[in-house]
Amino acid sequence: MENEILALSGSLAESAGSITELQYALDTFYFLVCGALVMWMAAGFAMLEAGLVRAKNTTEILTKNVALYAVACTMYMVCGYSIMYGGGEFTWFLSGITGDGVAGAEEAATYAPSADFFFQVVFVATAMSIVSGAVAERMKLFAFLVFAVVMTGVIYPLEGSWTWGGMPVFGLYTLGDLGFSDFAGSGIVHMAGAAAALAGVILLGARKGKFGADGKARAIPGANLPLATLGTFILWLGWYGFNGGSVLATASVESANSVAVVFMNTNAAAAGGLIAALIFARLLFGKADLTMALNGALAGLVAITAEPSTPTPLLATAFGAAGGLLVVVSILALDKLKIDDPVGAISVHGTVGLLGLLLVPLTNDASSFSGQLIGAATIFGWVFVASFVTWFIIKKIMGIRVSEEEEADGVDMSECGMEAYPEFTN
Repeated sequence: MENEILALSGSLAESAGSITELQYALDTFYFLVCGALVMWMAAGFAMLEAGLVRAKNTTEILTKNVALYAVACTMYMVCGYSIMYGGGEFTWFLSGITGDGVAGAEEAATYAPSADFFFQVVFVATAMSIVSGAVAERMKLFAFLVFAVVMTGVIYPLEGSWTWGGMPVFGLYTLGDLGFSDFAGSGIVHMAGAAAALAGVILLGARKGKFGADGKARAIPGANLPLATLGTFILWLGWYGFNGGSVLATASVESANSVAVVFMNTNAAAAGGLIAALIFARLLFGKADLTMALNGALAGLVAITAEPSTPTPLLATAFGAAGGLLVVVSILALDKLKIDDPVGAISVHGTVGLLGLLLVPLTNDASSFSGQLIGAATIFGWVFVASFVTWFIIKKIMGIRVSEEEEADGVDMSECGMEAYPEFTN
C-alpha cells in the first residue's frame, strides 16, 4: 500500500511538472506570436506614413521606417533593455538574459526571458515609429537616425524603468506607489513617442507652403490613400498583439479569459474611434474625410491601450469614440498653433495617449487620477526635455533640416537617390 502511495505521489509530481512545462511553453509561444504581431505594426506605420506624404518623399519615409526598426532592435539589445529592467544590475549586450527562465533562475519565470526581450523591443520600435511621421518631408535622414540611437538606447528605456520597470524617478518617487497604471502603453509608449516628435517638430519648423501669409493652414494631400488605409488595417491587426500580449500569459483559464476580453475591447475601441471621427468630420467639413476616419481608428486604439482589460465592450467603444472626437479637435488645434504634423502622429499618440491614461481610473480601482496625472507629467516632461536637448545638439552639429531646394524637389532624391514612383511626377 505504501509503495502504491509513493508511486502515485511520484506520478502526480511528474504530471504537475509536465503541466508547468506546458504552461511555460504555451506562454512563451503566445508571447512570441504577440511580439511578431507588434513587429508587423512597423509595416503599418511604414504604409500609413508612405500614403500620407507626397510622392516625392515616399522612398525616404520608407527608408526611415525600415532603418529605425533595425536601430531600435540593436540599441535595445546593447543597453536599452538592461536600463529598463536591469535595475542595479546593468549589463551590456543582454549578457544577463538566459535561455531558460526556470533552471538556474532565482525565481522561476512563466515564459522564456528571451521572449520578454523580443516583446519589449518591438514596443521600443513602435515608440520611435511615431516620431518618423511627424517630422516627415523636411528632416535629414541621418539626423533622424542619430536621434533614434539616443531615443531607443537611453530616453525611452529610462522612462520605461520608472513605469513598467518599477524603479523610482531619479530616486525621488515611485509611480506605482502613487496609483499610476498603464496596461500596455498609452503613455509609456505612445505619449512618449509623441513627446519626442513634438520636440523635433518645434525645432524643425513647418513644411514650406503649409501655412499661408495669413497664417492659415493649407491642406497638403498624401500621395496614396489606399496605402494609408492598408497601413491603418495593419496597425489595427498588430494592436491585438500590442494589448493582448501585455496580459503576459494565456496558459490558464483566467489569463485566457483576460486575453479574450482585451482583444474584444481593443477591436471595439478602434471601431468606436473611427465612427466618431468620421461623423464629426462630416459635421465639420460637410464631407467624409478618410484621413480623419483613419486617425480616428488609431486614436480609439491608443485610448484603450492604457486599460483594455477592465471596461465593458460598450465602455470600450465609448472610450474609443472619445479618442476619435479628440483627435479631430487636436489636429485642427495643432494647425492653429502652426505645428506641422503631416500624419497627425502627435495628436493620435500624444493628445489621445493622455486621454487614455486619464480614462483608466474609471474602470480600474487600483489607479488614481492624481497618479495618472503625475505619471503623464513625468513621462512627457522627461521625454520632451531630453528629446529637445538631443535634437538641439544634433541640429548644431550636423543640422536636422534639408535645404529649401531639396525640400521643393523632394527628399527622395537628395537623401536616397531614387524615387518611389519613377513613372509619375508629383
